[in-house]
Amino acid sequence: MVAACSGSPSSAAQPAPTIHTVAQVFPQHKGAQVITLQASHAYTPVSVNGSTDDYHCTLVDPHLRENSYIVGSHLIPNSPEVHHAITFEVLPADVPQALAANNHGKGWGCFGEAGVGQWLSVWAPGHGLDMAPKGTGFYFPKGSMVVMQVHYNLFAGDKPTHVQLKLQTVPAVSSHLIPLHIDPIAAPPDIPCPPGVHGPLCSRSASLAKLGYQWGAPAVSFVDLLEQGCGRDPSNPPGGDTTTCTVPAGFSGEILRIQPHMHLLGTGMKVTLDPGTAQQRVLLDDTAYNFHYQRSFTMPTPVTVTASDRISVECTFDPELDQELPQLRRLPPRYVTWGNGSANEMCLGIVTYIDSR
Repeated sequence: MVAACSGSPSSAAQPAPTIHTVAQVFPQHKGAQVITLQASHAYTPVSVNGSTDDYHCTLVDPHLRENSYIVGSHLIPNSPEVHHAITFEVLPADVPQALAANNHGKGWGCFGEAGVGQWLSVWAPGHGLDMAPKGTGFYFPKGSMVVMQVHYNLFAGDKPTHVQLKLQTVPAVSSHLIPLHIDPIAAPPDIPCPPGVHGPLCSRSASLAKLGYQWGAPAVSFVDLLEQGCGRDPSNPPGGDTTTCTVPAGFSGEILRIQPHMHLLGTGMKVTLDPGTAQQRVLLDDTAYNFHYQRSFTMPTPVTVTASDRISVECTFDPELDQELPQLRRLPPRYVTWGNGSANEMCLGIVTYIDSR
């Protein structure tokens, strides 16, 4: 079991940290090079339909002329507005689609998903230089590109931003590395207003209607799909301060790392392999989650998984923080559901693994 019981200050006790923009130094790696990627234009986040968030994607080209592995990444936000960022690997066959969306280097709006590519890395506050476990890396064929999807929190400001991404790569031909994969496991939060707190948005249906107004009907449809995927009635799911979902592993291989991700109300996450069976094994028990100090946890030893195994993710939230944290108490009380905005919530266990198939 991996626990975050020390050195991880609780979200209620700590303010948002200062954004550090100085790049950390990549460790020496035989045959490695470090590539710095940045959009040609700075981007100024904007509010949509009164929301406090903006998602923007930009395509960048590392110009790799041989098949490679990415063994390290470091996203430098350069701005307190950056809530989190995901990078996507765009394979050569999908590059024309990404180029068409990129608007001559200015990028495109991409609330929720980039619309192209597969997950490559995740950055969140407190997350610095990210090195792949020894002997592994993300396979990156020559001619591939990278999409940087950045989530901006307008509570923190709306000044022009210029995010930078550094990648450490090695040639594939001589590296003998094992390819890495990322699979996010989600559970839908359904967090009622705290006892004694009232308001129009404390109705779940009213809260979802506002989500749809700000981000469109697909945002609400996605909530319904999550509820259905976890065996719940989308029209009347169980509400509370915890949420859980159990899904098939979907791959055979070894889990190497898990990164918890929630928003400002999140306080803890547990990830369990084969829950409720004699083989049950807790892989992660993060009891002191803090949005401002997020990190990933490497398994003490790789965890063998088969496609028929099941994995559960369970998240705990503190709805009282909605009235305590400076960023959230500006807003009216509301029923909190899954959503990509800073004032919405998530329960996402991001699993990094190697596939044995």
